[in-house]
Amino acid sequence: MTLNQDQSKVSSVLDGEDKTARQRWMGIIARASGVEVAELLARIESQPSYELIKRPETGTLMLEGRAGGAGQRFNMGEATMTRCVVRLSDGTMGFSYALGRDRKKAEQSAVIDALLQSATRDAEMLHAGLGAMAQKQAEAREIASRKAAATKVNFFTLVRGDG
Repeated sequence: MTLNQDQSKVSSVLDGEDKTARQRWMGIIARASGVEVAELLARIESQPSYELIKRPETGTLMLEGRAGGAGQRFNMGEATMTRCVVRLSDGTMGFSYALGRDRKKAEQSAVIDALLQSATRDAEMLHAGLGAMAQKQAEAREIASRKAAATKVNFFTLVRGDG
């Protein structure tokens, strides 16, 4: 199913042009708190009926890092993750992966993913909420970036004469 033009306009501003609309909304939902996800789902008029294909289940995943940010990959450690798969009554499937053990967030995120795949009024309302959520996340990243920049130390070497 495709998004209508209004949804595409909202989606294009959400997180950059190099990702698909679904990648953008999944990233925004994944970075949101459980409370924010619940509030987003509460925006729609009627709660959808769905069945759990994969109940929310918690496991671990390996986090990778790069030496110096761009060098060789290495295994940095493990993180807890919860995943879920749902199917709406119309057959649309939604998926979610969420860091942590919040099973309710994982289930609600999967429902939101499924709803966003259709061109309905509910999807339009969710897209509007995602735009606001993306803006809030961008502002939080900017604040964190400014705080980090304020602590930057420039080192330099003094040369003791020519000889």
